[in-house]
Amino acid sequence: MEKYLHKVNYYETDRMGITHHSNYIRWMEEARVDFLERIGWCYEKLEKEGIMSPVIRLECDYKLSTTFADVVSIEVAVEEFSGLKLKLGYRMYNAEEKLVFEAKSEHCFLDEKGRLIRLKNRQPEFYECLRKLAEERKEEAG
Repeated sequence: MEKYLHKVNYYETDRMGITHHSNYIRWMEEARVDFLERIGWCYEKLEKEGIMSPVIRLECDYKLSTTFADVVSIEVAVEEFSGLKLKLGYRMYNAEEKLVFEAKSEHCFLDEKGRLIRLKNRQPEFYECLRKLAEERKEEAG
């Protein structure tokens, strides 16, 4: 799948000229929204279906710094999917294709009242899409 691109803005840097660590989390969100749009399940569509998917866990590993005007390419992949929880993996690269950041986010699925839902029952098409992506990722990993 095509990578999401983010150009580091001046306001995202600190006094040392380095991207502040909190911005990588925001870029994960941008890339996740883009990823869902690309697979045909944008947030607006999910919310119309009464499905919310909050972040319940983050795991981050900072590898290299980025600075103002750097273009960061972001890969998003379905790492694991159980029907109740979704784990996404993120890899961010600089223009030289060096890994600058690696992370995982875990999400659950809730209805309009904040109750946990099983996607297989509530939205089988979305469930099947995520299941296939998780399966493909396992096959790639060997």
